Amino acid sequence: MNETTQTQDTLHSEARIAHGVLHRLRQDLFVDAFAFRPLPPLEDAKISRWVPWLPESLRRWARWLPHATVGFCSALVLLASLASSGPGSLRGLPAAGFALLVAVPLLLTLFRPVGAYWLSLAGFVVGGFAGAADPFSNLFTNEGFTTHVMVMALVVLRTRPRLAMEMWLVTFAVASLLTLITGTDLDDLPVVAVFCGVILISAAAVRAWREERQQVVRTRTLTEEERSRRTLLEERALIARELHDVVAHHMSVIAIQAEAAPYRVKDTPPELATSFATIRENAVAALAELRRILGVVRSADPDAFAEADPEAPQPSLSSLDSLFDSVRSAGLVVEAVVTGSPRPLPQGVELSAYRIVQEGLSNALRHSPGADARVEISYVLGGLGVRIVNGAPSRLAKPSPGAGHGVLGMRERVQMLGGEMTADHTEDGGFEVAAFIPVANTSGENKAGGARA
Repeated sequence: MNETTQTQDTLHSEARIAHGVLHRLRQDLFVDAFAFRPLPPLEDAKISRWVPWLPESLRRWARWLPHATVGFCSALVLLASLASSGPGSLRGLPAAGFALLVAVPLLLTLFRPVGAYWLSLAGFVVGGFAGAADPFSNLFTNEGFTTHVMVMALVVLRTRPRLAMEMWLVTFAVASLLTLITGTDLDDLPVVAVFCGVILISAAAVRAWREERQQVVRTRTLTEEERSRRTLLEERALIARELHDVVAHHMSVIAIQAEAAPYRVKDTPPELATSFATIRENAVAALAELRRILGVVRSADPDAFAEADPEAPQPSLSSLDSLFDSVRSAGLVVEAVVTGSPRPLPQGVELSAYRIVQEGLSNALRHSPGADARVEISYVLGGLGVRIVNGAPSRLAKPSPGAGHGVLGMRERVQMLGGEMTADHTEDGGFEVAAFIPVANTSGENKAGGARA
């Protein structure tokens, strides 16, 4: 009883496998066989990679090189078929009609690849019966078979690798069936089958390699985009943490001043005392909201500043000297230049300018070892200019997986303050970062500007 059940299960499994194979064969070769699937032109990136020496004016025509190649081969097959068709060699079949039946499928692979396979198979069968008294007696010299192999290879390259096996099975099943019907003995059929299989397997391997390479490129692109996005979010979180301290300081001053103001005025009117109390309550509520938001930001990285003093004030431009001493001790020669009259700036501006200089010098240490750096701070009317430039490296830099992401953070800080920034390589092989952060004019600034004028 158990053996009978096991046999039945085995038969059911084999039936399911056979049904799956036939279903897949039907989906690949029969369903929408003549659907319109045009071959797109080559991408500009591929043309630039393959033929970088090609003039720009010819690159738009080079995009259609695969189409032109297949069309040229189709024309050659057509001419060769017409030239080899002698009187009576096709048993009354018009030579031009047979030539078209053989050549057109090659061109049709550009638009309807699976349909081109069936049309080519028809040409192969017609050529075998009409071309000789012994059908398929010499497949290697059969024009229909030669073109059919080319068509199958192109179809595999254009669709998917598994079609190679499916078309090979259908082709040689048809060839074997017709051989049995005509009663001929085709000794070289196994040799031809192996030869054709090698070609199709090679085409399938090329197609699989192309798909794998495209997948790798897509994965790398998505990974790079995700890394850039994560870096940008981390930089924004860092900016939020830093600006919290700046804003919290001002809000604390407002709350303290609002609380102390009624005691500085004798016989304070009730309305004024109420207003000051309202101001203090709003300032305290704003501080609570800031702490709540900062808790959400820091929750993703609670130990981001574990090594730093949490009570230390945020750095400003006055802290640049200690930063320069730190990078000089690491081996970087830094020249600092300040132009204009230094003046107090908003804390957010000074903090962002300090971080831009810090990141620029860190990049010089990381990517240009042995190079000198120059930092320029320019106090000008309407804003602050920052420029960090370093020379070419004197020795090979260690590879850095996060290369270029520091620039994202600097650009984010500048854009947050409504400024502009450029970052690019210099002609001597170094790197330059230049930023301008606008600052609203104050009365003191206007006076200073008038004195300088």
